[in-house]
Amino acid sequence: MTRGGDEPDDADRYPTLTDAGARMLRRLREHPAAPVFRNRSGNRLSAEDLVEVRSFEARTLDEPVSWTPGEVPAWVASFVAQCHAQVPAFRARGAPPQRFDVIPSTRRADLAADIAAYVSDTAPIDRLINFRTTGTTGHPMLIASHPQVAARYLTFHKRALKRVGVTLTHGRDQVGVVLLGHQRRCFTYVSVTPQMDESGLVKLNLHPVDWQHPDDRATYLDALQAEVYAGDPISFAELLRLPVRHRPRALISVSMALSPALRSRLEQRFACPVLDVYSLNEVGPVGVLDPALDAHVLLQPRLYVEVLDEADRALPAGARGEITVTGGFNFCLPLLRYRTGDVGSLAMRGGAPCIVALGGRRPVRFRNAEGEWFNNIDVSHALAGVPLSHYGFRQAADGALALSLRPHERELHAGQAVEALRPLFGAQPVEVETLEAEDKVQQYRSELADAEVA
Repeated sequence: MTRGGDEPDDADRYPTLTDAGARMLRRLREHPAAPVFRNRSGNRLSAEDLVEVRSFEARTLDEPVSWTPGEVPAWVASFVAQCHAQVPAFRARGAPPQRFDVIPSTRRADLAADIAAYVSDTAPIDRLINFRTTGTTGHPMLIASHPQVAARYLTFHKRALKRVGVTLTHGRDQVGVVLLGHQRRCFTYVSVTPQMDESGLVKLNLHPVDWQHPDDRATYLDALQAEVYAGDPISFAELLRLPVRHRPRALISVSMALSPALRSRLEQRFACPVLDVYSLNEVGPVGVLDPALDAHVLLQPRLYVEVLDEADRALPAGARGEITVTGGFNFCLPLLRYRTGDVGSLAMRGGAPCIVALGGRRPVRFRNAEGEWFNNIDVSHALAGVPLSHYGFRQAADGALALSLRPHERELHAGQAVEALRPLFGAQPVEVETLEAEDKVQQYRSELADAEVA
């Protein structure tokens, strides 16, 4: 909610802001080398929220993930009953089944079609945060969240950092985290993290379009002296090109799969741990890669992970199938046998349940006729204004472009979609094809050399 109008002000964005926090915001916005910040965002945490966030971290930071593959945790039964009582889509199925393994799976397409049906009745509507995912399986959608849920991400990043011996320390008058993007159009803002004594938080775009001068990127990053950089392989590849002198204590890669070669280059350049975190907008951080175990160690004590075949049958440890999750920390969007669209197998390694051989999303780039590169997120943003439920985009080795749409959406929106891509690819032809797949699809593909960041 806002005070006195539709447009929120800093009092709405930062309800517990102190003079020190306001000073940090000014520093981030007004530095001579600062970029253009396209947006405004804030933590929206009240004093009461902060109590809950700190309580959540206190009981979760060291709580073990105590189940083994194939063993349904004891808490799942009550969670299933809660979903059937409080979530419209699950309530419509009737009474919860006696056996967990007969519960039908939920797919991203289900959430994309009607997200409201999967929001809990108990979610405080006046505090909901809705944000749009760009999607990697062809289904862009809205996600229902809450300020407390957004703040809980930090707990799981702390769990991941703890595995490599890093404990976050930055607080008042220091910058804690810089979130990096590298896109033609990027959501950027400044904020503070009240549970870290209002340490600074910056989301910035390394693409030159957001800066007065390209050299300002390194100048600004060096001035911030941030404790952690977080980003994806595409933004980290751009970071390697900049003459940045500052050395953060850790780098966290999320959203897309990080290649071993890129991770090694980052570790050598910045002399710090580089974490490859498997994370989804619907679920949050799921696991962190442990190179010694060659597996992603699970991070959420209240997230049960299965590997399913196409018939919703749970596969035994070691068998590859679709990673499917139940539970999570987003109390607005309880997930019940939710198929992630990613593949892998389960195993116990190092005394903990892990995902092995994760087939996560690869970052993909596309090139226009002038030789300029765009990443898959740029394509998602370009098509965001077109009412598409499902699509695929690919570039052939000769540079030819193809957009795949569902039959009825091809008929209705093909021209609009091609026009939306014109700011990226100019007059380069885009062939519109019919998308046959109903659910999972490799949304972005390119056969060009250097299309994948490695």
